[in-house]
Amino acid sequence: MSQKIEGNVPSAIRSTGPIGGKVAASGAERSRPVEASAGGDSLKLTGEATSLQALQRELSSASAVDTARVQSVRDALQAGTYKINAEAIADGMLSLERQLG
Repeated sequence: MSQKIEGNVPSAIRSTGPIGGKVAASGAERSRPVEASAGGDSLKLTGEATSLQALQRELSSASAVDTARVQSVRDALQAGTYKINAEAIADGMLSLERQLG
């Protein structure tokens, strides 16, 4: 996978000036938080985006480690009954290689 880098920067990124052309005066009060302009901006999420947000919330509350699975592997290692499936490992590595391109 490769991308061509071109010298033309999109106009949305070119400007480093203030948004909306508003600049605070020199020595102006800066202890207050910056307020958004009342431009009537709104955001509407698609059904897919809403579903992704719900999934993200669900995953963030779930444990990242399956403790029961870890314990079963520990027990099998200690008992000497843990079997390594080299074919499954190789298949997984090849699948990952295909996904990476």
